[in-house]
Amino acid sequence: MSDFLEHLRETLAGIEAEGLMKRERLIEGPQGARVRIGGRSMLNLCANNYLGLADDRRLIAAAKAAMDSHGYGMASVRFICGTQDLHRDLEQRLAAFLGMEDSILFAACFDANGAVFEPLLGEADAVVSDSLNHASIIDGIKLSKARRFRFQNNDMDDLERQLNAAREGGARFILVATDGVFSMDGTFANLAEVTRLATAYGALVMVDDCHATGFVGPQGRGTPARAGVKVDILTGTFGKALGGALGGYIAGPQPVIDLLRQRARPYLFSNALPPAVVGAALAALDIVEGADALRTQLSDNAEYWRAGLEAFGFRLLPGSHPIVPVMIGEAPLAQAFARALDARGVMVSAFFFPVVPRGLARIRTQMNAALTRGDLDFGLAAFAEAGREVGVLS
Repeated sequence: MSDFLEHLRETLAGIEAEGLMKRERLIEGPQGARVRIGGRSMLNLCANNYLGLADDRRLIAAAKAAMDSHGYGMASVRFICGTQDLHRDLEQRLAAFLGMEDSILFAACFDANGAVFEPLLGEADAVVSDSLNHASIIDGIKLSKARRFRFQNNDMDDLERQLNAAREGGARFILVATDGVFSMDGTFANLAEVTRLATAYGALVMVDDCHATGFVGPQGRGTPARAGVKVDILTGTFGKALGGALGGYIAGPQPVIDLLRQRARPYLFSNALPPAVVGAALAALDIVEGADALRTQLSDNAEYWRAGLEAFGFRLLPGSHPIVPVMIGEAPLAQAFARALDARGVMVSAFFFPVVPRGLARIRTQMNAALTRGDLDFGLAAFAEAGREVGVLS
């Protein structure tokens, strides 16, 4: 054991020496546009709290009411004794919101993406996956016996080449898997072309919409609605715009959901979602359907923030999503920049290898509807000062 622990210490020391160590901050209170850390009020520019619902009193009240009526926890997986009427209410409500026949709940979208491939596809089938897909999709594909093809990020010519290779290889069924929004870059998948090519090659399309559900597209129905297309399978989360707690889902045709309910291992062997989370998620869906004002505020904040950073000379990745990455380059500089911002009362996160490729470290800023214009001006001033201090800006 001592040799093993020493090996781990050496590994950790190497991570530290490379400037790749990730550290967690303790938030003293609720998630929000501003949070308290170490007794200080901090402007929060790195949460997935897109609509500002993480501390919304309506969701808190709905969670409390669900606990009062349905208890604290389920103490079981669903097929044994863990399903309540609330779970089916949420699955059916979510399916209607997304325009699908049914949906199935998971503890997290990581579990949903880990569950979707293996029960549906076998050795005779193929998955064609975008190169920048989330780690959960990559891991889920590895769990299946389907043949794997990868196309370069949003490269539709390469997608067609891989579809053709899968079809010529004799694949029985082909599934194209893509993020709806690529979370490190804040760019949208070209779903109009993805679905066109999939139709041409007789393939299905699966989209992970974690960074879209609730605030992208008409009434927040996601990237397929934004692109005006229909996809076969949608996965997503309640842990971002839909309240920010936990829980994931798969939505799709009835036979897909029915088979997943029989064979999806993360579903079969994980406790049912607690009533408080389910009750709040139902309330969140009611809110987001009528949240055009929040979505407009979010869009306005993202546009104002992006313009302000560009005016100071920061290098940004182009886009219109509320994810606005500030490109730095090397991990130590990105971490130094984050520390300088922290000293000025701004909470951000530096992203670096292995989350993004080496040399492409960044500060991924994220807008939300709860941020005021004063918050954004404060943040922009801090970015300019910190950027000059550490050498990001000249």
